Amino acid sequence: MTGSWRHTSLAQLTMFGEGGVERLAEVVKDCGCRRVVLVTSAGRLASTDGQRIERLLGRVRVLTLAEVRPHLPTSVVQSALAAVRREGIDGIVSFGGGSCIDLGKAIGWFGEQEAGTPGVSFRDRPTLPHVAVPTTYSGAEQTAFFGMTDERTRTKAAAGGPTSAPLAVVYDPILTLATPALVSAETGMNALAHCVEAAYSPRRTPEAEAIALAGLARIAGVLPLVVDEPDSLPARIAMLEGAALAGRCLMNAGAGVHHGLAQLLGGRTGISHGLANALLLPHAMRFNAVAVPNELARIGAALGDPDDPAGAVERLVARLGLPERLSDAGVEEADLDAVARLSQSSAVVRANPRPVTEDDARMILEAAF
Repeated sequence: MTGSWRHTSLAQLTMFGEGGVERLAEVVKDCGCRRVVLVTSAGRLASTDGQRIERLLGRVRVLTLAEVRPHLPTSVVQSALAAVRREGIDGIVSFGGGSCIDLGKAIGWFGEQEAGTPGVSFRDRPTLPHVAVPTTYSGAEQTAFFGMTDERTRTKAAAGGPTSAPLAVVYDPILTLATPALVSAETGMNALAHCVEAAYSPRRTPEAEAIALAGLARIAGVLPLVVDEPDSLPARIAMLEGAALAGRCLMNAGAGVHHGLAQLLGGRTGISHGLANALLLPHAMRFNAVAVPNELARIGAALGDPDDPAGAVERLVARLGLPERLSDAGVEEADLDAVARLSQSSAVVRANPRPVTEDDARMILEAAF
């Protein structure tokens, strides 16, 4: 972190609390929406909670898109945009995990590009207001960028802009009770990884660093309890608060080699983004140690081990019962070469606090393999 910095805050409503989803229609109305699309996955839509969301939205919901899949294929985005055009949609409600929220952001972003009104600064407002209702811990609802995957080339890239972030977020911890323990563990590790990279990002602001360290301590402390006792509402509340912090800190910091490689690996192999984060994170931390030793000591303190922060992450992954090697998660050695080559064209990798060559990327991947 340098002596000069610039911090941008979102014009965003964050509503947190048990039963908060009951006010969803009110929030949508306050955003000025009259004809919204509900964006979710088939599983979420078919659930009791999905049916409840439809009922709460009532007649303001004129379209439902439930084709969301992990890593957000571009074909899903294209199909969604065509449907939104046909129906004259003026708002978006996303319900589910990070991919559902990413599709909502993609619809807004591409819609603005097509209309010739893309947001370019903090003063702009979204053309299609987006209300996000998250059910996992990715923190995507607090950020302005989304990832999507070209299925033909198996590459995943990011896009977005100042008006891509949801205008409002409704956090209802009760909705997370139905999230399976495995999904909680993987998306919780994604949130933890956001905090780690924000805490040593070269472009972090003091506020972003403080939020990141607070998020780290909260997530590391409660995520094992969420996995052990998935029906514990207090644990779910604390974890969802940690996820909100994890997303928020990224707005004025940034990701680095770890997230860049995780995106590329997910697009190529289909490994879940959260699991890729969990397996790559400690090795990226060790790679960066020479560049950000003081920052990693603070990260370690938040994780309970200032002398070995990477080891603290590895112990947490094992404690959660997740695979501990990429090779255990279906990744093959040929994938490492392809991802290492692609790393050199990744803007996220280039934002790392320590420069990353193709050989460096291959070394990190091999260490996790």
